[in-house]
Amino acid sequence: MTTDSLKKRYLAKLFAILVGLIISIITQAIIPRGLGPRVYGNFSFLSNFFVKVVNFLDMGTSIGFYTKLSQRQRDFGLVSFYLSFACLVPFFLIIFVGCIHVTGSYTTFLPDQKLFYIYLAAVWGILTWFAKIVDKMADAYGVTVSTEKTRIIQKGIGLALILTLFFANRLNLTNFFFYHYFILIFLALAFIWVMERKGYSLKQSWKLSLAQVRTYAKEFYNYSHPLFVYALVGLIVGILDRWMLQKFSGSVEQGFYGLSYQIGAVCFLFTSAMTPLITREFAIAFGEKDLREMARLFRRYIPMLYAIAAFFACFIAVEADKVTFIMGGAKFHQAALTVTIMAFYPIHQTYGQLSGSVFYATGQTALYRNIAVAFMFIGLPVTYFLIAPVNMMGLNAGATGLAIKMVSIQFIGVNVQLYFNARLLGLRFWRYVGHQVVSMGCLLGIALLARICIDRGLALQNKVFCSFFLAGGLYTFMVMTLAYFQPIFFGLKRQDIQILVKSVTKNFSRV
Repeated sequence: MTTDSLKKRYLAKLFAILVGLIISIITQAIIPRGLGPRVYGNFSFLSNFFVKVVNFLDMGTSIGFYTKLSQRQRDFGLVSFYLSFACLVPFFLIIFVGCIHVTGSYTTFLPDQKLFYIYLAAVWGILTWFAKIVDKMADAYGVTVSTEKTRIIQKGIGLALILTLFFANRLNLTNFFFYHYFILIFLALAFIWVMERKGYSLKQSWKLSLAQVRTYAKEFYNYSHPLFVYALVGLIVGILDRWMLQKFSGSVEQGFYGLSYQIGAVCFLFTSAMTPLITREFAIAFGEKDLREMARLFRRYIPMLYAIAAFFACFIAVEADKVTFIMGGAKFHQAALTVTIMAFYPIHQTYGQLSGSVFYATGQTALYRNIAVAFMFIGLPVTYFLIAPVNMMGLNAGATGLAIKMVSIQFIGVNVQLYFNARLLGLRFWRYVGHQVVSMGCLLGIALLARICIDRGLALQNKVFCSFFLAGGLYTFMVMTLAYFQPIFFGLKRQDIQILVKSVTKNFSRV
């Protein structure tokens, strides 16, 4: 049972993401058009609600499972215990949905939503969570290369299904949920098959002694119980954010925010590939008490991945009006400002995910909880002030207001996390803050310059697709030029650039 190298696993994920990016762009350009702002907003609202509920029931145990399995890959008892525990999550979720159904309180929790779609969304939440657990198992075992091949196949099948539904005029909310059921089940079964072939079989004895159950239960309790408050507050605040948007602004604004969030998620695709891999490496290094290796990994990858996220986010922020038209069509044109703001969300989401992996790997879940909970409580009144109507002491800013809150609170909270991680690993905090400001400032300036050159210089401002792709090409060229002469702006070294240039030149020579 061999484990692929970190570089090979990341390249496999990166390739899958490049293919997935093309498919995601096509898919995201079809779905909002097929569903329309209101129905798309309802899906966004329901899916967010059940993601928050499932995350609460998870209470950080899935991250603990991933961390511990990365350190003890031969411990099948750990797998047996956790997957048995995982069966409780759908059980409690269905009980919860049944309770709000019987009592009629679903009209309060989920305004303007039909009961049928609430049940469909609950099943979606369960399947999404289970697919993520299987994905984490594959990453913990280090078989990422094979699983990413299956992910590409899954995305291709998903695209074919969406195109079929769209052109057959059958893309509605019901079929959209069933579409997700199919691709999630397919992905989970494919990952299990890959692990089976690589020697990590689930066909082993699942029987555990009472002593083993107690040991595993105590281990997970010690790891996850500090996250209970975090999960509870995350559930309340996460639901209230979107609930206030639904209550005060309606499904259309929910759709605008949902589209802007999905566009931002595209920027996060490239760096999200590295998050579970870096978490695994942090966990292994900490298991060996090697803080120096953890510091090296932090210095090597965090600034670079931040710059990658900023590269995409800054361009999308500057070209938000065109991106909104391409991805959502004319019906979503009012979402352009929200897209501009939410484009910055994945930049510090990258920092948050990767910096948070240090807390999880080192078991500092209590400190992580305290920081996160503090900023959640700060953010809730900010959400109300930005979204509530003017006659209720608010600004009535709708989706744009929620986007402002999400980006600003995350920026501050992530840098607080960075401070504690820098202190733990013996790194200079202000150096990383400075890199954030300089890197993003340079990329924004280049993106603005590229837009001006194409729109005004070539007078293509009215030709959306042409001007967008030409500006993207010019922007990429200018960024690559800057990276060659000043690689430090992007968390790179001169040596990295030289290796990359040699590799590209060698491949061209072969061709």
